[in-house]
Amino acid sequence: MKIAKLVFGLICLAILASNIVTMSRWSEARGVYDDICYLRQAHLFQRLGVGGLNTNVALDDDRYFEGRLKEIAFAEWSDPIRWPCHNPMPSGKIVLQYPPGTGFLLALFPEGHQVVPLYIAASLIVCGLAIAGVAMARNLSSVVGAGLFGAFAMYLMINPAKASYSVAPTMAVCAMAGFLTALWLSRDKRKVLLIALIGLLIGMSVNFRLPNALLAAGYVIYLGVAFLRARTLAAFVQGLGFTAGILVGMAPTLIAQAINAGSPLATTYGSADVVAPAFDVTVFGHYLHDMQFVLIVLALGSTAQLLRVGEGSVRQVALVVAGNLAVNLVFFLSHPIFTPYYVVPIAMLSLWSASFAWLMQPAQARQAAPLGREPASLGVSPR
Repeated sequence: MKIAKLVFGLICLAILASNIVTMSRWSEARGVYDDICYLRQAHLFQRLGVGGLNTNVALDDDRYFEGRLKEIAFAEWSDPIRWPCHNPMPSGKIVLQYPPGTGFLLALFPEGHQVVPLYIAASLIVCGLAIAGVAMARNLSSVVGAGLFGAFAMYLMINPAKASYSVAPTMAVCAMAGFLTALWLSRDKRKVLLIALIGLLIGMSVNFRLPNALLAAGYVIYLGVAFLRARTLAAFVQGLGFTAGILVGMAPTLIAQAINAGSPLATTYGSADVVAPAFDVTVFGHYLHDMQFVLIVLALGSTAQLLRVGEGSVRQVALVVAGNLAVNLVFFLSHPIFTPYYVVPIAMLSLWSASFAWLMQPAQARQAAPLGREPASLGVSPR
């Protein structure tokens, strides 16, 4: 088994090395609107510090964004009302639509060399957790499962993560949150701290993509049901800790929305993105012919398997994941806009949570699970 762990560990490292070589050849001027918009946010942070949260086009007095638009031959570069990724606000300001997190991370690196280090840093986090999963495995089948999933997760850091700069940090956060989710439901004495950390991570992910707020849905459902069943102070404190973590994590986005849109709860997105749910066969068709369909099937299959044979902490993780998948898939499959990465965050959070839940369960529980022992009920530990 040690040899198998070594082999899969080396495979993950080899994919990481291959990814780094591939990423090192990427250009920051590939002509994609989203790219230059994220880079504009990064430029504002580097110029103005915290003042970069204000994305008013009036702050482009150094002509940075105009220059970027000229590079991609954008015909209306001189008219801010026509700038891509920017929307007019009721106040009259024209502002960037994206939350500030991705731009902030890009701003940590030197201008002109920002994207590659961001992707490498995110890949290092994912690779570290993939290798940790292999190291935690206790039998050959678990080693193989953890190794294959780790290799697959590393592959996804190129495709579809390259589709948007916001995906790479989201993938890293989902991996960390998945690990902590399994740890939270396996370590009773540290529940409040861990659930608060999970909330913090999910809140931080909202700074990369606003729809990442939906990643909290399964936890909210689980904690809400647990409180209604137990009606104890411990259950209430867990929910409070999770909520506090989310609010602290997403504080930069709330502040940015207050500055740019006039209210922490007002969106900077345009009407094309803020649309009512509407099930569309065309959207389903796009998902059926995309890598995301594979991820959805894997996430649903692993969750169903954990619900069928899991017990104790494993089953509780499966319940959190099931609630999360249900809410997120209903939302995105009914959203009339399709991209190659919309359901990637929920699928990866689900898969990381399920994988670590299986790896962390006691050895005796893993051996007994196939025998169909009665699962533990949803609830809060009496400790």
